[in-house]
Amino acid sequence: MRKLVFVAALAASSALAAPAFAQDAAPSGFRVGVVGGLDIVRPGDSEDSRVRGDDQSIEGAQYGVEAGYDIPVGGVVLGIEGELSGSTAKVTTDTSDPNFFGYGRVKAGRDIYVGGRVGVPVGTGTLLYAKGGYTNARLDVTADNGTTTTDENFQLDGWRAGAGIEKSIGTNTYAKLEYRYSNYTKADFQFANGTVTDTFDVDTDRHQIVAGVGFRF
Repeated sequence: MRKLVFVAALAASSALAAPAFAQDAAPSGFRVGVVGGLDIVRPGDSEDSRVRGDDQSIEGAQYGVEAGYDIPVGGVVLGIEGELSGSTAKVTTDTSDPNFFGYGRVKAGRDIYVGGRVGVPVGTGTLLYAKGGYTNARLDVTADNGTTTTDENFQLDGWRAGAGIEKSIGTNTYAKLEYRYSNYTKADFQFANGTVTDTFDVDTDRHQIVAGVGFRF
C-alpha cells in the first residue's frame, strides 16, 4: 500500500513539474504565429521626396503570419523564419508631379521576409534575440493627372534587421515584442498589363514595432 501511495505521489509530482520544465527549456522546434503592430514607410536619407512640402511617411497597422524553426546550440538558440504580412499604411495627395513621393495614392502592399535569428535565454522561458534577412515589399501606386489613371506595383528588394524578446506563456505557446528596420535598395515597376521595368536603385526605409503570439509543435 505504501508503495502504491509513493508511486502515485511520484507520478503526480512529475505531471506538475512537466509544464515548468517545458517553459524553462530553451525554445526549440517548429513554430507558427501571428503578428501585428505599427508600420512606417518613408524615403531614405539619400532621397528628397516630398508631399505637400514636407518629407512624408506613410503609417498604418501591420498584420501577418509567421513560421520558423529553432534549435538550441550550446548556450544560444539558432532559428530560421519567414513572414507574410500586409499593412494599412497609405498616403493620398493631389499633386500631379510624378517626381514626388505620394504621386496620386501610395499604399503599402504585401511584404515577404525570410531570414534567421540568434537568441540567448535570459530567464525562465525568456529569450532575447536578434534577427536579419531578406525582404521583398510592394507599394501599390495609383496616379491620376485628371485625364489618365495608372495603377502600378512598385516592388522593393532589401534587407531587414531587428531585435526582440520572446516569453513562454504556456507549455507550447509564446508571446513576443519586436522592433525591426528594413532598407530597400532595389526596385522595379510592374504595370497593370504585366509589363515590368528594369531594376533601378532606390532608398526606402521601413520601421516596424510588432507584437506576436504563437504555438510550438
